Amino acid sequence: MYYCSMYSFETKIRVRYGETDQMSFVYYGVYAQYYEVGRVELFRSLGLSYKEIETMGFALPVVNMNIKYKKPAFYDEELTIRTMIKELPSAKITFNYETLNEKGELLNLGEVILVFINKKTGKPCFVPEAIMNKLKEKLL
Repeated sequence: MYYCSMYSFETKIRVRYGETDQMSFVYYGVYAQYYEVGRVELFRSLGLSYKEIETMGFALPVVNMNIKYKKPAFYDEELTIRTMIKELPSAKITFNYETLNEKGELLNLGEVILVFINKKTGKPCFVPEAIMNKLKEKLL
C-alpha cells in the first residue's frame, strides 16, 4: 500500500425532487450516484476521464461501498460532494467522501472501493501505468 498526500476534489449537486422520499429526505440509495459523479469529476480534474480509461482497455467496477449517515439532505439544496484519494492504488482504488449541505454541515461520510479490470481478460489487474503516473503527479 502506497501512502501519499491526500488529493480531493469538490463537486456541487442540486437535489432534484425525484431524488427525495416520502419524508422529503434525499433517498439513501441516491448517494451512490452522487459519489459516482464525484469520482468521475475527480478523475477529470487529474486529466483523465472514465471514457479514456475504458478506451485503454480497463473497467473499474465497484466492489465495496460504505456510508455513514449523519443528517438528511432535502429537495433543492445544493450539496458539496468532497471526493478524496488518500493512497495510491494497486489493483484497487479507494475513494473517500464527505457530503456537505449549503451550511457546510456534514451529512454523510462514505468509502467506495473499485478494482481495475482488464476488459480483454475480465481479470483484476494492477493500476495501468498511465493512470498511476497521473495520480503521482498530483499526489506525491
